[in-house]
Amino acid sequence: MKKLSKFAAGCLSAAMFLSLSACSGGQAAPPSGGGDAPSQAPSEDASYTVGICQLAPHPALDAATEGFKAALTDAFGDRVTIDEKNAAGDSPTCATIVNGFVSADVDLILANATSALQAAASATGDIPVLGTAVTEYGVALGIDNFGGTVGTNVSGTSDLAPLDQQAAMIQEWCPEAKTVGLIYCSAEANSQYQVDTVQASLQALGYTCTQYPFTDTNDMASIVQNAADNNDVIYVPTDNTVATNAGIVDNICRGKVPVFAGEEGICAGCGVATLSISYYDLGYTTGQMAVKILTGEANVAEMPIEYAPQFTKKYNEATCTALGLTPPDGYEAIVVE
Repeated sequence: MKKLSKFAAGCLSAAMFLSLSACSGGQAAPPSGGGDAPSQAPSEDASYTVGICQLAPHPALDAATEGFKAALTDAFGDRVTIDEKNAAGDSPTCATIVNGFVSADVDLILANATSALQAAASATGDIPVLGTAVTEYGVALGIDNFGGTVGTNVSGTSDLAPLDQQAAMIQEWCPEAKTVGLIYCSAEANSQYQVDTVQASLQALGYTCTQYPFTDTNDMASIVQNAADNNDVIYVPTDNTVATNAGIVDNICRGKVPVFAGEEGICAGCGVATLSISYYDLGYTTGQMAVKILTGEANVAEMPIEYAPQFTKKYNEATCTALGLTPPDGYEAIVVE
């Protein structure tokens, strides 16, 4: 038995020696979880599969998706396969779409809008996730004291406009107004963040503000009607539910109450004026981030959230005419295609 024990011990020592020798010859690539960059860049002819989850069909979100795809195609040509899916405005469907991407082991996921980002962040800690058309990542992901970098497998771009300038825009157009109603979907955390911030700026300018949250499209019309009946001006943030149902707001407010919007798509549907960004350019910037991640040039965990570089003052000519409003200097008319 003693001889057998010595033999077994010798075998164990040899196995440990061989294992240590193998480890000393090189270091394994770090796991992809948390966005660690690969130890070796992919070859120049590598191919990639990217999944796109877009919350809803809407001009702003559509433009962001198109910009993202263009950046990938410009970089990789036919070496990138894009699996594009749309949740048709249903947040739970985002989770189904993203889980499918995870099962397929795609190389990267684009989450277009907040609900899509939340679904993707919950579904995987390994596959890189980039958000776009997301207003505030700290709010969307529940990160306190957010410093601009998520630090996990998530990064992306934000469509946040200068909210104090949006408040100033209302004063520029309607200096004699006294009350502002802020309408938004209570299920969208980023909308709550925006109306809280804009309200603080408006109150500093002397306005009396009231928030009018609605839960979904079932009570949206009654809430908007209440806001329109009791306020001089309406403000709508970059709210996805309003974006896909701008006609409800327009039917109630056109020719009666001026509506100021957080982005151009909503403004084109029911608003008077907005501070506009190019969602195509925002999506293209997100695509450039994706290229750096896929080629190993950048580590998603270390990539700060990027923002739109410039904003343009725009107005909706039809709604201005209906209200008898003349645009101040420096505003461009929204082109309706």
